[in-house]
Amino acid sequence: MTTQQQTVKVQLVRSPIGCKQDHRDTVRGLGLRKLNSVSELEDTPSVRGMINKISYLVKVL
Repeated sequence: MTTQQQTVKVQLVRSPIGCKQDHRDTVRGLGLRKLNSVSELEDTPSVRGMINKISYLVKVL
């Protein structure tokens, strides 16, 4: 029996230029590089916290 991991897709919609360094580090930690890049991640509390921290830069798909 296989259990399917829940995932969440996030897209970088605003540039992290001019933001705090730790917010830029969070963007890189989520695997986002260029504008409009999409990353599919496991839906864990730590990932949710990272998304919440930079919610003004990303969009959840």
